[in-house]
Amino acid sequence: MSEDPTPGRRPRAAGGVAPRRPGRSRYGRYAGGDPLAPPVDLAEALESIGEDVMAGRSPERAMREFLRRGGRDQRGLDDLARRVAERRRELLERHSLDGTMEQVRELLDRAVLAERGQLARDVEMDDADRAFRELRLDGLPPSTAAAVSELSDYDWSSADGRAAYEEIKELLGRELLDQRFAGMKQALESATDEDRQAVQEMLADLNQLLEKRRLGEDTPEDFADFMDRHGQFFPEQPQDLDELMDALAQRAAAAQRLRNSMTAEQRAELDALAAQAFGSPDLMGQLSQLDDHLQALRPGEDWAGGEQFDGEEGLGLGDGTGVLQDLAELDDLSEQLSQSYDGARLDDVDLEALERQLGEEAGVDARTLAALERALSETGMLTRASDGQLRLSPQAMRQLGKALLKDAAERLSARHGQRDVRRAGAAGEQSGATREWAFGDTEPWDVPRTVANAVVRTAGEGGSTAHGVRLQIGDVEVQETEARTQAAVALLVDTSFSMAMADRWVPMKRTALALHQLVSSRFRGDALQLVGFGRSAQVMDIEQLTALDAQWEKGTNLHHALLLANRFFRKHPSAQPVLLVVTDGEPTSHLEADGEVWFSYPPHPLTLAWSVRELDNARRLGAQTTFFRLGDDPGLARFLDGLAARVEGRVVSPELDDLGAAVVGSYLGDRDARSPYGHLSDWYGGRGFWHAD
Repeated sequence: MSEDPTPGRRPRAAGGVAPRRPGRSRYGRYAGGDPLAPPVDLAEALESIGEDVMAGRSPERAMREFLRRGGRDQRGLDDLARRVAERRRELLERHSLDGTMEQVRELLDRAVLAERGQLARDVEMDDADRAFRELRLDGLPPSTAAAVSELSDYDWSSADGRAAYEEIKELLGRELLDQRFAGMKQALESATDEDRQAVQEMLADLNQLLEKRRLGEDTPEDFADFMDRHGQFFPEQPQDLDELMDALAQRAAAAQRLRNSMTAEQRAELDALAAQAFGSPDLMGQLSQLDDHLQALRPGEDWAGGEQFDGEEGLGLGDGTGVLQDLAELDDLSEQLSQSYDGARLDDVDLEALERQLGEEAGVDARTLAALERALSETGMLTRASDGQLRLSPQAMRQLGKALLKDAAERLSARHGQRDVRRAGAAGEQSGATREWAFGDTEPWDVPRTVANAVVRTAGEGGSTAHGVRLQIGDVEVQETEARTQAAVALLVDTSFSMAMADRWVPMKRTALALHQLVSSRFRGDALQLVGFGRSAQVMDIEQLTALDAQWEKGTNLHHALLLANRFFRKHPSAQPVLLVVTDGEPTSHLEADGEVWFSYPPHPLTLAWSVRELDNARRLGAQTTFFRLGDDPGLARFLDGLAARVEGRVVSPELDDLGAAVVGSYLGDRDARSPYGHLSDWYGGRGFWHAD
């Protein structure tokens, strides 16, 4: 559908197509979800995925976990799966399978009651005939099916009784057809003999067509001829025989599962009644043949399943078959929402079925989650490596680092009245580096870079710069300033098994990522080295550390970590060395002269001596040292106090949630005495935040 939004314009004639004009819009039917639904929150998703990755999950699994849990304002797959399960349970708990039998029983009682009344009122009837009829009615078997069969040749005196009995046969026929062809019960509500004959002919032709398919002799013309004669019975208008068989087989399999769900007594009653459908066994014969064909042609359908119905609301055969189809659809949705199979994607979820079972709101939720899944890949947050596994992209690492750095800055600012970390480096001489303008910046613009950004953006959008360019906020870059000396920062993080055991693994990684983001984005002249130390130590890039699984090997090799840090400091002789050590245990291993790791617990004096010796070397290189002690081990407290006193350093004992802010604050405080933040000791007053020992 196209519309012209110009006010006052006369509408086009129906079916006409107006030419496109510059400045006009074309509209079509909206095919998305809820147009008022909030956009997908990539920041929240990335934060959650990053947390899980740092806790040891793969990015693929972390993404799946977020989609399962959902976000603050977004229901996840678990919620949809729970509602699917509730819907399934509700169907089973509400219904029973004896609806058709109850209707037949009611009609039979009505017919017999009307006949008894007629016999009592008919004074002209021969007494012997009356007695014989009453005796026959009195002798009806207790089984409903057997009673119906017993009365098949009864000569009814009551017109109402005869009508009620004939209605039993009509009901059975319509129900049996409705089991295989949805809606047939209602379509044949007031059927004539001609209508019933048309159904019989359709079934005969259908069975003949399916027999040809089984023999491999059918042609497209056969299907076309069948639809020409009987298309009115298939309003969904299947396009070929396979499509028709798929629909029929799903319904027939549900009918078989309904039968399997009945008790043996119910099945026996139904079989006995089926012969009375439409007054002859011909219909049941045709339907049995149809079932045989469909089972042979579509063996993959569930023909053997069954359910346990515990409710009181009786279902007819047709409605019961529909409920079994609903249950099968709910089972399929449950599997799709579980996303537990190889190659699972949210695009696999049948949105039409989901909305059919749970309503439009559930469809909107599923579409939003699928859009989020696509956005994480399309925006480059997650990339697939050569081994096929998802990885957090550099862009994602930066976004996650920004969030963690912002959290650290807010903790500093909120508790101590300090300015936003973003302001770091705002005053002083220009450093030669630029960065994108952010709200609150007062630094001078870098005009050439700003204009160049606008030109590149305009050209990329297909625009012309012949008449100038229009600046946008995203084009603006400001000149960074630097009033501090360069720093060489070594962050040594304990990766021993005790860190993972005590839930310190993720806070440690968050801290490293926040500091990495600060240095790489605000202090690009500084050098940062990350060193993880467990039984041995190694230099890591931020991606390695973030993805590092918990290490269960015993050992805390501070000596090796300090060796690597001092090597790093020597590579930057003109920079101010800053040594930051995060640990929860005393050194229990060191590096021997031959490169072998030597481990001892409790800590051996030799290990402690080697660690102290290397710390002295860091002191001689001018390193400003801060230890961040995690946990309440008194032995560790005494050891770190001694080390700090030896090198005129500090010991900070932060809460886990404040570790990132503590390390970032220490870096800013130690980096230069002229820091607008002042010395870290200015912040020691807040015992609830962190305190110095």
